Order: sequence, then structure tokens, then C-alpha cells
Amino acid sequence: MKKLGSILKNKEIMNRILFTVLILFIFRIGCQITVPGAQIDQAQLGTYLEGNNALALMNILGGGTMQTFSIFALGVSPYITAQIIVQLLATDVLPALSDLKRQGQYGRKKMEMATRYLTLMLGAVQAYGIIKTMETSQFVSFTSNNWFTYVYVVIVMLAGSMTVMWLGDQISVKGIGNGISMIIFAGIVCSLPNQISTAFTRWVLETRGEGDGAQIAGVFQFLLYILSFLLIISFVVFAELSKRKIPVQHSGKGGGQTQSMARASFLPIKINSAGVIPVIFASSILTAPSVIVAFLGGDTEAEWLNVFASSKLTNMGSWYMPWGLIIYVALTIAFTFFYANIQINPKELAENFQKNGSYIPGVRPGNETERYVSRVLNRVTFIGAMALALIAALPSILTLTIFKDYPQLALGGTGLIIVVGVALELNSQIDGLLAGKSFDEVVASGGQN
Repeated sequence: MKKLGSILKNKEIMNRILFTVLILFIFRIGCQITVPGAQIDQAQLGTYLEGNNALALMNILGGGTMQTFSIFALGVSPYITAQIIVQLLATDVLPALSDLKRQGQYGRKKMEMATRYLTLMLGAVQAYGIIKTMETSQFVSFTSNNWFTYVYVVIVMLAGSMTVMWLGDQISVKGIGNGISMIIFAGIVCSLPNQISTAFTRWVLETRGEGDGAQIAGVFQFLLYILSFLLIISFVVFAELSKRKIPVQHSGKGGGQTQSMARASFLPIKINSAGVIPVIFASSILTAPSVIVAFLGGDTEAEWLNVFASSKLTNMGSWYMPWGLIIYVALTIAFTFFYANIQINPKELAENFQKNGSYIPGVRPGNETERYVSRVLNRVTFIGAMALALIAALPSILTLTIFKDYPQLALGGTGLIIVVGVALELNSQIDGLLAGKSFDEVVASGGQN
């Protein structure tokens, strides 16, 4: 309550919050504007999206815009994919991007421009693939099917995606939190009440009239569902906040440094330093075959595509295997290790330590420091990769087992990781703004109590 009171008294924070709410309100209005010339069956389309891995991920990242096939249907998915590709190419794969990465603010602006150009190209391909997939589903139809209609709809969807990116930029500059993350966060949070309402209807309302035993069992199942939801959120929060602290000392400060000050200097390595990027990238690879088939005008309901569907069993003759889920988990773990080593490059870290006169107690500078950090990073990342794979795969596992008839009730997944991550980031930013305000007040008062 004390923190809430401080937030309400802080004019800057309140202005930022109100601005963010206004932008998100504009975004939600745009989510309800259907692409011109499209006729959709929302109820049937929603059910179809739940069983389509390619569109389900884009629906999550777009904040539920795919279900309404709105002008914002592409959301920020092309931008996220382009950003990942540019970051990967900048890791000494493409020398030009690697050089830009080392050029500070100027290089970052150039890389951002390259990301946006790539976003346009990827967005055009994704938009056409979505259009063809939607037509195949038969829950979306257009007034005409000539090439002009396709070009027009692709342009509208690209314009919508760029508008969403602009709204996100406005939040980052004038609002609170990371703009792109906040837009995804808002869309996911909006879908949570519907998920809980569906669970309440399934286990409480539909059991009325089936006897006292069935009704009590239904209420117990609903409460157990809510408890499980809270436990999974707690587990995600624990995984996001957990870190391994490597003690670091600085040669220029050793003389007058107390033992408590020495302990306060450390290098934090998060268990999940890669964030949600591995899940998004693994999902993008699994959805690529469906998008390519749709782009080429093929059958998006072909049996062989089930191999890449994490929520379906693949027919192997007399038995079935969840190959899509197995591939999804393997890719998530692999990309977690890969991206963690990009975020925390042991070689660059060891070089920076040498330049700054820093060192890890008991470890020699140079190659030994690099090997030590790499070993610790891999051990910590292994735990994070297992946790991330479990959370990401949980909806698919539940859909294949418990919630076969109600896949929308499956818990966990990419959406939950994003929501928790953004919430923690928001909390940290608000704490920073409050701390800055307190410091300004102390300075203004001349340091007097």
C-alpha cells in the first residue's frame, strides 16, 4: 500500500501510466477492426486457431488479433522474427552487422533500420501465408479472390503491423515499460478472463442438475485449476528471478575495500538469461513449413504437417508419437543455450575484465576466466532450459492428455512467460523511477533529514 501511495503521488509515473493506458486502448480498438473485404466466423475461427500452431503463436504475439482477423492481425510477430535474425547475424556471421554492433549508438540505429526493412519483407510473406491459410480454413472469405485483393489486404496488414510498432515506440519513449512487450502483455491479459470464465462454465455451471456429488466435484476441480494456475505463475516468477552470482573484484579498489563491499560486487547470471526468445524462435521454425505450404498454395491440412504440430499426435501406423512436441522441446533447449551465450559472451566478458582491471577471485584473467564463466553459464542455463522447456510445453502436454476437449484451458506456455517477464520488468522500472524521485528530493533538501 505504501508503494501504491508513492506511485499515486508521483506525477511523472502517473502521466506515464495514463499515456500507456491510452495507447493500449487505441490498440484494442484497432484489434476489433476487421480487414476490409473479409467475412469471418469468429467462433469457428477461434476453435481453428487453437489447433493451428502457426497461427496460434501469432495470435498470442498479436494480442488475440488473429481471431478477429483485424488490421493488426500481423501484430509484432514479423518485427520479433526480424530482430532475432539480425541479432543472430550480428554474432560474427555477417561482418557488416558485427561492425555496426560495435559502433555504439550509431550502429544500433543502423541495425534498427535494417530490422525494420527486414520486418517489411517478412511481414509481406507472413501476411500472404496467413491469407491463404485463412481461406483454406473456410472460416474466412473475401469478396473477391483476384490478385488485386491479395495485394490490397497484404498492404493493409503491413500498415497495421507498422502502426502497432509505432504505438509500441510511443510507449517506450513516453509511457512505462517496453512498448512491444506491453502490447503483447495487454493482449494476453485480455484473454485470461475468458479462459477462467470457460473453466468456471465447464466445471461449475455445466455440473448443475447432475447431483450434489458432481457439483461439489466440479467446484473442487475449478478451485484446483485456479490453484494450479497460481502455482505455475509462482514457478515462472521463481525461474525469472533466480540467478547465480559470481563474485568480482577490482584491482584498483582493493586497498580500502571492506569485506562487505567486496561481497557486494558480483556478476549476476540469470537462470533464464535468454528470456522468451528461444520459445518464439523454436515456434517460428515449427510453423515455417505451414507458412511455406500456404504461401505456395498447398494443402495446409496435410497429414505430414502434423509432425511439426506440438499439440497433435503423428500417426506412425499402429501407434502415435508427439513428434512435434519432442522437436519443440529439443529446439527450445538448444536455442536457450545458444541465445544465453549470445547475451553473455564469455570471451568478450573475459576481455572486458582484463581491460577494466577486474577479476574473479581464485581465477586467472584471460582464458581461464573465459572457461570459468562459460562453465558456470552452461550449468545455470541447463536448469533454465529445462524450466523454460517445461513451461513452454505444458499447454501441449495438457492438450494431449487432460484437456483434449478443452485445449483453451491448458495452463502455462509462451503467453504466461511473457506476462510474468513484463510484469517483473514493469515493477523494476517503477522502483527505479521512485528511487530517482527520492534521490531528487534528498538533493533538493540539501541532504537534510
